[in-house]
Amino acid sequence: MRGLVSKMKKTIRTSCPRDCYDGCGVLAEIRDDAAPRILGDPKHPVTRGRLCSKCAIAYNGVWQDSDSRLNYPLRRIGDKGSAKYERISWDFALEEIATNLNRIIQQDGAEKILHTHYTGTLSLIAYKFPDRFFNYLGASVVDPDSICNAAGHVAWNLLFGNSLKGFDPRTAKDSNCILVWGANPSHSAPHAHEHWLEDSPAKIIVIDPIYSESAATADLHLQLKPGSDAALAFGLLHVLRELGKFDESYIDDHTLGADEIVETIDRCDPQWTHSQTGIPVELLVNAAEIYGTGPSLLWCGQGLQRQPNGGNIMRAIGLLPSLTGNIGKPGAGFCYLNFTPGMAGINWDTLGGAGLCKQPGKTISHMDLATRLANPDEFKALITWNTNPLASAADQGALRKAVSRTDLFTVVIDCFPTDTAAYADIVLPAASFLEFDDITWSYFHLHIGAQAKVMEPVGESLPNQEIFRRLARKMNLVEPTLFEDDETLIDRMMMEMNVGLDFAGLKSRGHFYISDDPILMFENGKFETTSGKIEIASNTAEALGLPRTPQPSVDRQTKDGHFRLLTPASKWRLNDSYANDPTIARRAGPATALINETDAARIGATDGSRLRLRNVTGSIDLVAQVDANVLAGVVISYKGRWPSLEGGAVNVNSVHTPIKTDMGESSSVHATEVIVEVL
Repeated sequence: MRGLVSKMKKTIRTSCPRDCYDGCGVLAEIRDDAAPRILGDPKHPVTRGRLCSKCAIAYNGVWQDSDSRLNYPLRRIGDKGSAKYERISWDFALEEIATNLNRIIQQDGAEKILHTHYTGTLSLIAYKFPDRFFNYLGASVVDPDSICNAAGHVAWNLLFGNSLKGFDPRTAKDSNCILVWGANPSHSAPHAHEHWLEDSPAKIIVIDPIYSESAATADLHLQLKPGSDAALAFGLLHVLRELGKFDESYIDDHTLGADEIVETIDRCDPQWTHSQTGIPVELLVNAAEIYGTGPSLLWCGQGLQRQPNGGNIMRAIGLLPSLTGNIGKPGAGFCYLNFTPGMAGINWDTLGGAGLCKQPGKTISHMDLATRLANPDEFKALITWNTNPLASAADQGALRKAVSRTDLFTVVIDCFPTDTAAYADIVLPAASFLEFDDITWSYFHLHIGAQAKVMEPVGESLPNQEIFRRLARKMNLVEPTLFEDDETLIDRMMMEMNVGLDFAGLKSRGHFYISDDPILMFENGKFETTSGKIEIASNTAEALGLPRTPQPSVDRQTKDGHFRLLTPASKWRLNDSYANDPTIARRAGPATALINETDAARIGATDGSRLRLRNVTGSIDLVAQVDANVLAGVVISYKGRWPSLEGGAVNVNSVHTPIKTDMGESSSVHATEVIVEVL
């Protein structure tokens, strides 16, 4: 024991910046002659001393393994996709990039430079500062949210005027019901699943076509047909109205257009709802009774709106709190995502340099990425950071062909040699969150955390923001804000938040809530719509060519002989993060397709059979896992695997047809249809 103690130097408190609801507190034990040991912070109210399984493994595994990380700048020496590189210096790499970008700007204009990024890290500077560079150039951008949650944002902006300000999770102590719709916290918010839901006295209702771990532990699970969510929302509203649970005073004072949907609600009786959703009448009524007792919280997951009708679904579900008055009081409210930095006072536009953009380039959808990149006249350069589109984007076959263009100058910035990096002309090594100071946040819990430097960067890796500072300098750009250092940026954000702490104080404390007591969102009944009310009937929607009011619509039936493919979050991966950790790969096992036992028997499959899923977009071979809890006509395969680690250039996104949602030009990945065959 004495020898172990002597190896300990100190403990550093930091935070996890991954794309996750929890925003966990982290302790790093710094030891002599050993790598830092990464643990959960026992003083953090969400983490409570334990990291989730995936982070506990990966942060002590592949994230500290220099052999797995990108250590140095690289230049491609083989064909695109070959992952054959040679080591080069930072100076040479930046000179090569600067020369090519300046040439493109001079010959074709900055809009020919396309950059794509997302939430590989959510630490504020590393996530947002690089936008300054591209805004200043006037480059084109792939709308980040169009791969994930744009439909929900558009929908709730129409309804509430703000999609980024939901309930404070701390108010759950006063709830009688928490309705979790289209989310599986056990995989995507494990601490919220284990602690937050458990600590609340509320009854838990989960609505999800998948029988998830969250559904299994809920008081009630409504396993609806995929794509029938809006119809179910109207069915619940019908029962709530029959039960006298509509808050007529709240409707009169704080909503606009409720009278325009009353007849529609009246038509959506339990028998009709059952015919559309598959939910038994008794279960529907029971759920409405529980929600109607109030106060009730509504938590909508992001997977919910990844359907062709996703925006309408979100508008329809948002009627539940609006018409029952479950808003602005203890234990009541709704939440899609919480933009905690904005609520805390951080100026997002300043951090990202929105004012630097004098002549903006194009904004395109992720659903168009493959086709737009295939056109040599539209884009001449591609720069990716904080993302791995050759694992996460739709229509993988077409996208790989597009990025194989020899005339598409491609730069990839990452911590690891990803599938996307294999197609890059220049690869730049990014520092991990353990290797620089920053500020982190949760998009559910209303807390801000310190990201403290724990170790020196692996090899010659640099934080995203430093890479773009150096590139701006190499391109002879002169805008001063392109070169602001991290200390200046952090100090400004701490002042904007005005919490009586400097960054040293935040690092010592680890985190803070943006308020001492739970915040009651929209307590004053004022909303950020044009009318200042909840706009059930929306002139803005009508002007956009959308229905004036939410509709009880359902997706069309799956074509004969096809299955609807659902690709939810894995317990072992966060999107495609951690897929390259060997321990996680072993625990996750082979890529599987979960299929109902009746469907399996019909196609001649048993547990362990090799299945081929195919459609016009592509195909993938998976291992059958027969599961009685899977709905008939549905197959399930968990997302986030790297194609290069799966024995070929395919993962489940090889069959992801790039169908756009009704709002936001976002992904309808959960509407993918496939033929399933036994090999």
